Amino acid sequence: MVRWGLIGASTIAREWVIGAIRANGGELASVLSSNAERGKAYAADNGISRVAATLDEIVNDPAIDAVYISTTNELHRDQAIAAARAGKHVLCEKPLALSLDEARSMIAEAAKAGVVLATNHHLRNAASHRAMRAAIAEGRIGRPLAARVFHAVYLPPHLQGWRLERPDAGGGVILDITVHDADTLRFVLNDDPVEVTAFSQSAGMGQSGLEDGVMGVMRFRSGLIAQFHDAFTTKFAETGFEVHGTEGSLIARNVMTQRPVGSVVLRNAEGERELPLDQQDLYSRAISNFHAAIAGKGSPSATGEDGLWSLATGLAVVKSAANGAAVKIETGL
Repeated sequence: MVRWGLIGASTIAREWVIGAIRANGGELASVLSSNAERGKAYAADNGISRVAATLDEIVNDPAIDAVYISTTNELHRDQAIAAARAGKHVLCEKPLALSLDEARSMIAEAAKAGVVLATNHHLRNAASHRAMRAAIAEGRIGRPLAARVFHAVYLPPHLQGWRLERPDAGGGVILDITVHDADTLRFVLNDDPVEVTAFSQSAGMGQSGLEDGVMGVMRFRSGLIAQFHDAFTTKFAETGFEVHGTEGSLIARNVMTQRPVGSVVLRNAEGERELPLDQQDLYSRAISNFHAAIAGKGSPSATGEDGLWSLATGLAVVKSAANGAAVKIETGL
């Protein structure tokens, strides 16, 4: 049994991660919130026995093996490093940090401590994206040439807050959604982005200069180009992911979501067929793989290095949107 501490009394933990931990035999031992009263209420509502008062208390708790960090982004580095130095395994929400130096320091400290550091990029656990990755690896669309990701959604009121108001916390659509696109493209294509050009938009939801929409194009090592559209503002759009190759296309719909839904169609010279999908809870798969990694039986779904790649891509998108030029994507790895 892996015993978990929650650093952050968050919506995502309540709606998705707590259930996934328990479904995989884990135990919720403690929770830390920046607000003591909120922490007590959260623990009571979610059946968590203890409430930690400080970061030191939760990371040094001998009853905890691993922590899940879902605080605002500017806090991730210090919390992850404190946990790693205390010998705790770390599953951290994306973006991993607010700068590449911060993310690299998290990776280095985890390696030094000999603990698992993972990034909670849930979309690579979707059956749709795993089926697309397998189809490409099997050569079913020939050589991939281009991709499209449309991940424009409506950010519901209960999730707005800092995402629309706090540049200091990494708010805005790019570090919230575009980083997911980057990770999903890397996973599905088994390829890395090297350059991006983007335009951002402030359509009325984002405050303090924060963008609430972005469009752009990434170029990958292989020469493939990928278009993306992300937003907080589109109430009636559907999400999707397409990859087009020399011998066929993969067309996925309603797959950029936390839910195990959606479809993937393979279209080639033989016609059109829907790929079978082994739909499973995305977060449960993430926790299962994380538990296995702790036991030395594999890797987490998305490593710290994967989180560094998506952060580097997101920061390049931010820079390109600000200066109107193509920006190289570099991780320093």
